[in-house]
Amino acid sequence: MDRRQAVERLSNFVASSVEAARAMEKPFFHLEFDRVFPDDVYAKVLAMMPVAADYRPMHGRSKGHDLNDGTHTRVKIDLFPEYIRNLPPEKRALWDVVGRALCSDVVRDAFIRRLAPGLSKRFGAEFAKVGMYPIPILTRDIPGYLITPHTDTHWKGITVQLYLPKDDANTDIGTIFHEKLADGSLPKRTQMRFAPNTGYAFAVGDDTWHSADPVHDGVKTRDSLLLTYFVDAGLLRIARNRGKRVGNFVLNELRARGLY
Repeated sequence: MDRRQAVERLSNFVASSVEAARAMEKPFFHLEFDRVFPDDVYAKVLAMMPVAADYRPMHGRSKGHDLNDGTHTRVKIDLFPEYIRNLPPEKRALWDVVGRALCSDVVRDAFIRRLAPGLSKRFGAEFAKVGMYPIPILTRDIPGYLITPHTDTHWKGITVQLYLPKDDANTDIGTIFHEKLADGSLPKRTQMRFAPNTGYAFAVGDDTWHSADPVHDGVKTRDSLLLTYFVDAGLLRIARNRGKRVGNFVLNELRARGLY
């Protein structure tokens, strides 16, 4: 009961933060957040970060940016109950509530309402009826991580990143948004501030070009929450979304036992 109430309270707070977010039109429609979590929850998030051994490599585009010695510059923890069950009890309880809140219907519906311009551009007038499957991930980047300008795969419907620094010491390592010009160039148009308890969100489209400059040596870790809503419409996508979760769980269990 306590967990259910905690999830409900946090879900409603995050949804309110989404509703209060600034809507920005350029270089593509996106939201910017100033205070995603309640102050006490944010303090607990910082105090109960997992240790390095709890993370596993992040594949995809980041895999190509491993260091020469094989060190992964981006690692992650999926915030589903089956992935965090090996964390210490106090940490597990916190991250379970955070993960469940981010996956809640009230948070999803708030994002769909606020990102209507981008979603309707891609999916048409019936965008609100398109299924969205949430995947919440705690990520950690270290010096050397970077990602070149790209648009997200169309398997994704909404991309959200919530920043988790302790202070304002490295606001210069936030995500960069680009505009694609007629000549194919991708000039930088704006950059998110990597500031405590902030973040951004956008509906994935052909114009949502973004990147991240190399994390410099003045940064120990660049911690954030990635909340990705995968398009959950049609048998192929529905099967893929759930199959991916099962597959990741198997790999996570093998890793926990030293078999992968």
